[in-house]
Amino acid sequence: MEKTNAVAALAALAQDNRLDVFRLLVQAGPAGMTAGAIAEALDLPPNTLTFHFDRLRVAGLAAVRRDGRSKIYTAQFETMNELLGFLTENCCGGTPCPPAPACQPTRRRASVPA
Repeated sequence: MEKTNAVAALAALAQDNRLDVFRLLVQAGPAGMTAGAIAEALDLPPNTLTFHFDRLRVAGLAAVRRDGRSKIYTAQFETMNELLGFLTENCCGGTPCPPAPACQPTRRRASVPA
């Protein structure tokens, strides 16, 4: 991943509602979620959600497809993984990382907070 793409992705995620939307899409997996389900889950108005989707799409972190009259939004896992790889490519200075928790999540949440 290029540095400019990493900055764009991080900028898109640097807002609480967009971060919540993205985390919810990651949780939904490849099947994705409708805009209505996301709006309901996060208690966001549709016009606000559209703005956030656009920022995530421009950054390459989300995609949308039509299913009849619905729009299904999905996380772009390839971009997410490229961003994580960019952030950790020089982890621990190229030496083996020390035992956990250095490079492992410290906790897991059951769902994205609203």
